[in-house]
This record gives sequence, structure tokens and C-alpha cells, in this order.
Amino acid sequence: MPDLLLELRSEEIPARMQRKAAGDLKKLVTDALVEAGLTYEGAREYWTPRRLTLDIRGLTARSADQREERKGPRTDAPEGAIAGFLRGAGLSSISEAQVVNDPKKGDFYVAVISRPGRPAEEIIAEVMPGIIRNFPWPKSMRWGAASMPKGARFAGIDGKGPESLRWVRPLQSIVCVFGPEHEETQVIPFEIDGLVASNVTYGHRFHAPDAITVRRFDDYVTSLEKAKVMLDADRRKDVILHDARDLAFANGLDLVEDEGLLEEVSGLVEWPHVLMGEFEQDYLEIPSEIIRLTIKTNQKCFVTRPQTGGEGLSNRFILISNIEAKDGGKEIMHGNGKVVRARLSDAKHFWTRDQGDMPDLDTLKESAAKFDLDLRKPLDQRMAKLDALNVTFHAKLGTQGERVERIRALAKKLAEVTGADPVLVDRAAVLAKADLRTEAVGEFPELQGLMGRKYAMLQGEDASVAAAIEDHWKPNGPSDRLPEGKVGLTVALADKLDTLVGFWAIDEKPTGSKDPFALRRAALGVVRILLERKVRLPLNTVLRTAILPIEDIKPFVTDVSKDVVITDLLSFFHDRLKVYLRDQGARHDLIDAVLTPDSDDLLMVARRVEALTAFITSEDGKNLLAGTKRAVQLLAAEEKKGTVVADGVSEELLRLDAEKALWAAIVVASKEAAEAVAREDFRSAMEALSKLRIPVDKFFEDVLVNDEDAAIRANRLALLKAIREATATVADFSKISG
Repeated sequence: MPDLLLELRSEEIPARMQRKAAGDLKKLVTDALVEAGLTYEGAREYWTPRRLTLDIRGLTARSADQREERKGPRTDAPEGAIAGFLRGAGLSSISEAQVVNDPKKGDFYVAVISRPGRPAEEIIAEVMPGIIRNFPWPKSMRWGAASMPKGARFAGIDGKGPESLRWVRPLQSIVCVFGPEHEETQVIPFEIDGLVASNVTYGHRFHAPDAITVRRFDDYVTSLEKAKVMLDADRRKDVILHDARDLAFANGLDLVEDEGLLEEVSGLVEWPHVLMGEFEQDYLEIPSEIIRLTIKTNQKCFVTRPQTGGEGLSNRFILISNIEAKDGGKEIMHGNGKVVRARLSDAKHFWTRDQGDMPDLDTLKESAAKFDLDLRKPLDQRMAKLDALNVTFHAKLGTQGERVERIRALAKKLAEVTGADPVLVDRAAVLAKADLRTEAVGEFPELQGLMGRKYAMLQGEDASVAAAIEDHWKPNGPSDRLPEGKVGLTVALADKLDTLVGFWAIDEKPTGSKDPFALRRAALGVVRILLERKVRLPLNTVLRTAILPIEDIKPFVTDVSKDVVITDLLSFFHDRLKVYLRDQGARHDLIDAVLTPDSDDLLMVARRVEALTAFITSEDGKNLLAGTKRAVQLLAAEEKKGTVVADGVSEELLRLDAEKALWAAIVVASKEAAEAVAREDFRSAMEALSKLRIPVDKFFEDVLVNDEDAAIRANRLALLKAIREATATVADFSKISG
């Protein structure tokens, strides 16, 4: 069976787009071929900074013939219906249709539509121009003559003709070769904007710029390799990683690995060549995080550390060149070294300035008094500056200074729950956002929190306060670490709860896949802190506390509207809790059985789910579930019909031993379960309820619930209601499957 080789070669494709673009090309092409009636054995995509390549193996040479029978109207149908049938079926006359008899419906028309198969070459030539023209680049550009309407150049118009090709960078050549593995292949020469597909490509733009003629994928890869192009991106990554490790090791160093940077640099080179540069030792006085980000962000280089271990870096860095230089890379290393030194000089300037006094201290006294700041300390100065400048947090939620005030007040209340030192919590809350005014964070926003911790330690803050400044941003996702101590935990909760309450108050909630303010992440962070640090927090009360200061900025029309916000936000927390517990292996029906709309102690919900999971998998649990569900379902059915259910069980109306035994068991089990729940011992509560298993089974064996005597029937239904109420102290058993 034939194979298809496709290459779209352009000027440089941004590294961040390459992997997805290659995947999009594979999906678009294979989907189009399959839809046209072709099949294939396998397909794989490749990419480099200048090309997207697709290798499709075992493609059928021709689409299959198709035969379709399309049922039409009855033979005595109106002319309009028959005419519509002919148009839809592509028939010119009703004589071309067949008449089929249905014993029940009479005679009706059937059109037999035959579509002969088509050669794969014809299908490929037909689908490819549309795929290229409509390719889903996140950003693209027009170029060339087709992008300029006639006369635009002279009229001074920026032409954007409707037929001009949009591509991420100018498309330079197209390879489209088709044929069997051991026979001569052929070019499928479709055309787009003057570019005609051929069997000619080009290698490395500096080392091998001459044309290369290819026949099929295997010799295409071999020819590119000779022309200094390594087609497989994962192989480029592997070569870069191992060569960088080896070069570092040979110089007595360890490579500081970075998967994101590795992915990026593999998309910047077609023929990777690993070199080592260096900078002056003096720059190692700068925090390693700043050095690493400076070198990574500006030069796309890796840093190294001494093999002795620790977090300190060396003054050597690893760079990836796209050229095998004749001088062994000396000029490349020298040039990169000059740029790195210049960038590090800037970084050192930021680091030094952030530790000095601000020039306008006299203007900061009011803000300093508001937040109990010490203007002799650099980080305190930056917090005062943040407030004095009235830096906006959000147009509808006030300034950063106002937000710090809210976080500070909420953290004070939360400290009563978490057991954190209130004085340290207050200090950490006040300084948590101060590093937003530092030059280091201004240059590298991803260092916020981390730089605050470093500056806090330099000015002698308590270690727990310094740690809390960094940790109040955490966790930043399901795998990120939690705050280290109680102080950081408390401020982190206050920060996230203020964020959530604020954006809910102004109706900026996540919708669908859109979550511009990362509110799902914030709520998951709260859930993780509460469950993994075992914090009992009455969310309903806390949310009402958090929303009070926001009313000064965003007044609520009525208390009802405020209640709606709180209720909706609590429901949002429930959704995040469900996601978290399911990821931990909990069954969704068991979560639903425990979680009620007003559940606001998430830790207790998780513990109930854990206890219910253990119980429901035991033999007693399975049997009790069956009996309880039967009781609850029967009761619900009778309630729906309007059958009278007694307000309580009357012992005088208990006639049979089985119902008397069940009532006695319910009384004991309810008392024991309630006491266990009060102690938050949910396993014991389950065990107490398991004692109902035998009397429930016996009840349904011996007792007819719907007795002819209305009073007895109402009393027996009250027994079932008592079962529902007893089990409801732990879970809603009706929601449990099985």
C-alpha cells in the first residue's frame, strides 16, 4: 500500500507553536482523507523550527465505491415532494428511481445512488489547499503579491486580499510525495498562492542550503540528516540534554535541568550544538533564582551548579547553537557571554536597589501609619509605596492597599481557627504584597513571593513571616506544595478567600473553559489546605466575614443578593471538593450521599466520605444499603401518592414482633450513631447503623407495610421514615448506587 510524505517548509516557526501545529496537521489531513473514503495504517508528525512534516503509512490507493439507497415519498405524493426528492438524490427524472412496495405504507420511491471510488492522488490534491489555507495558527500573517489588492502599493493601502494565504511565517516550499514502498513515487502537484507541491526540500539554511530531491520518508530523513537537519524533535531534546549533562560533568559541574526550557530550545535549532559560556564570579552574589531566570528568559540558556551539591550556582552556563562553528564556537560563546553579563549587571542593579531606601520616604508616612510599617526597612517602604500609589488590584475591587487591609482583617479571624500566632500573621499579611513594588519582581513577575521572602530575611523578619510571604501564593495547582507553617497557611487562606469572594461579588465567575482570574485554582488551593492540613473551617461564616469589607466597594442591593453570592460560592467550593475527592479515588455517588447544599466544613465531608467508603464495601454495609434503599424508596413512593405518614412511631400500633424489633433497633442505633457523629467518629456511627441490617431484613420478610388499617399503615411508614432519618445522620443512602 502507498505511503504519503508531506512537508510544509516556512521561515522560522515559533517554538511554542511547533508541537501543537504538527499535531493539528496530522489530525486535519488524516480526518480529511478518512472522510473522503481512504484508510491508513499509521501516521506520525514531525517538526523543526522551519518545517512541519507528516508521514502517513499504508494509505489505500483508491477510495471504495459507495452505494446508497435513499428512501423517498409515496408514489402518490404531491409533485412538490417528489421534485424535492429528485433534487436531494441528484436524479433528473423520476424514471431513474425505483418503486418499492411496503405492505403497510404502499408504494414509495427509492433512489439508488452509486458513487465510484476515486484515486488517492485526486483526493489528496483536493483536500490539501483548504487545510493549508485554513490552518489554525494562533497567530498568522499575510505576505506576498496575493496579499496586496491591485493598486494598493501605489495607493498606500495595507492590502489584505481575501485570497491571500495566512501562515505563521512565509511558506517557502511544499513537498507532497505519494507511492508504494518499493516502487517509484509521484509528486501530487497541488498549488496554493503560486507555490506548487514538489519533491524538493532544503536542509540547514547555513550548512546545506542547496535543494534536496526526495522520494519517500526514509530517504527524506536520511537526506535531511546529511544536510544538518535533525527531524525528530524528541531526538533533538535527547541530544541536547545528554550533551549538556556531559559537558557540565566534564567541567566538574551538574546541569540544572529545566523541561520547559529544553522543549523550547529544541524548537529553536535544527542541528543542536552544545557549548559552555561563563560570567564573572561576582554575579553569584545575586540570588540563584534571579540568575537562572535572567539567563533562561533572555538567552534561552541552562545554568549549572557545582557537583558538591546545594542550591548555589556556578558561573558557567550551557547554550545551544544551531551552527557547528569552524572556531569551535568561541565567537558564539563570547557573544552570548557578553549578553549574559549585561543582563546580570541589570539584575544585580535591581537586587541592590531593592535593598536600599526609596527616595520619597516623606510621602509614605501616612501609608506607613495605616499598616504599622517601619520606614527604616526596605520591604516596609515598598509596601507603603504600593499603598500610596493607589495601585489598582481590579477596577471594581479597589486598590492593592485596600486588598491588603481586607486580607489582614480576614487573616486575624482565621488565625483563631488555625492556631497561628496572630502577631506574626498580621506582619506577614501586611508584607505579603510588598515585593510587587520591587524592581526584581517588576522584571520577573514569576518571582513574586520568593523575592519577598528573601528581602524579609535580609531585614530580620521572623522566619515564619518570611516563609509566609512566599507561601501565601501557594498552592498554585494540584501538584504544587502547600504553605509550610501555620502563619503561611493562614495568610494563604485569607488571600484566596478574599479573591474568591471579591470576584463573586462583582459577578466575574468562571464560565465554561474561561477562568481569567484563576478562581478554580484558588478554590482548589483552599480545599487542599483544609483537607491536607486538617483544618476545620466553617466556610459559610468565613465567607460572610470576608464579604463585609467588599460591601464598601460593591454595595449589595439587599441581604438576599449577598446570600445568593455566598450560597453560589459555597456550591463552587463543593464542585472543587468533588474534583479533588474523585482524584483521590472516592466514588462520586458516595460524595453526593454525604455532601448537602449547606455543607460548609469540607474536612468533615471528606472524613464522612472516607468512613462511608470503608463501610459500604463491607458485608454489613452492602446488606444495610439494600434494606435501607428499599425502605426509603417505598416511603418516597407513598409520600408522592399522598399517603398519610404518622408524625412519629406509636409503640401501641406495633402489632408484629418484626416491627417491634425494628423500632427497638432504630432507637438504639439512632442514639449511638448521633453520639458518634457528635464525636466526629464516623466509623463508629456506621457500625451503629449496621445493627439495623438484620431487623430491617426481618421487617420486610414478615411485615406488610401497606396494611388495610390506615393507622397501622401510617405507623409502619413512620418506621421507614425513622430508618431514613437515622441513616441520614451519616449519609443519604438513596444516592448510593448498587
